Amino acid sequence: MNKALNLPNALALFRIALAPLLLWFLIDRDSAIFDTWHPSWLDYFAGLVFVIASVTDFFDGFIARKWDQMTKLGAILDPLADKMLMLAGFLGLMVMDRASAWAVFLILSREFFITGLRVMAIGEGKDVAASMAGKVKTVVQMIAIGFLIMNWPFATTLLWIAVALTLYSGYEYTRDYFTN
Repeated sequence: MNKALNLPNALALFRIALAPLLLWFLIDRDSAIFDTWHPSWLDYFAGLVFVIASVTDFFDGFIARKWDQMTKLGAILDPLADKMLMLAGFLGLMVMDRASAWAVFLILSREFFITGLRVMAIGEGKDVAASMAGKVKTVVQMIAIGFLIMNWPFATTLLWIAVALTLYSGYEYTRDYFTN
């Protein structure tokens, strides 16, 4: 069996497949298929899809490290799956007017910039592993998206905390790139 076709990479591919489903539940609420559904059910389904996708993010990395199944394909798929999931969540929530366009802009701008920096670092043979700040940023973004999907209290506060952590981790990554 091809080493790249392993469970962690399959989980990342599954997360990539869940991203458009999440976006669909968030923005196609006027679709004829949902005519008889109460809007809260769409929140529940979007929340469920998001939780399942978020859990796969933890397990693909854990399994890859634990079972020594880290691959070059996985190093590409995992951050791509993360970005697609966050993009679907944040754009969908922005369209629903549950997330500030400025917050989404700042988060996505940082993600695109750091992705470009990571590509340059790989080309230069530099380490591109996620920092602790980057991991914390991802967790807080996921919690903020979950709160925003469910329209829970403090969701907007969590979103702005995620923005601050996102910008800080971007600063850290940029600083480390230019000093190493």
